[in-house]
Amino acid sequence: MQYFIGIVAPDEYMERTIKFQHQWGNNALTNVVEPHITIKAQGGLTSDKDWLIQVMKVCEDFPPFEVSLHKPKFFGKSVLFLSVESTEIHNLHNKLVQAISPSEDLIKKYLELENFVPHLTLGQSNYGLTVEELDEMAKKAENELIPYPTFMVNFLRVYQEIEPNKYIKYIDIPLKYQS
Repeated sequence: MQYFIGIVAPDEYMERTIKFQHQWGNNALTNVVEPHITIKAQGGLTSDKDWLIQVMKVCEDFPPFEVSLHKPKFFGKSVLFLSVESTEIHNLHNKLVQAISPSEDLIKKYLELENFVPHLTLGQSNYGLTVEELDEMAKKAENELIPYPTFMVNFLRVYQEIEPNKYIKYIDIPLKYQS
């Protein structure tokens, strides 16, 4: 059983993104997990869940922050995503990695710390789309997913794998309360 930690966009934009993804019937990513920005990948998030206390401690000391989604980009030709801008997202990512302390091998495997690129995946060739479909999706995203939102992140969502390649919400953890 695996876990990862993400940020979700407001419900309205999530629904819009899912509707957009469903335009490609072979986009199996929609069956894997809801649209999200991964802030901490699976490395070190073990089934004993001892790490959860560390995540909660980081969150209770980290204030809410803004995230902006932006134009589509690619990792190679096989992964299409919406880019993410935020002054605090890297800081929170680093604090989570430090608190959980995965091995150097896991940090490299999951592209964390200096290799961390926050993004919201729209589709990828590993989940049914061709390179041509990804190119088409990128062009359509620039028209259909605008305006790209800026939103406050008030909580992190922990996802749990319930079967191979199927993740659901496990728990939402609030960030530091602001009065």
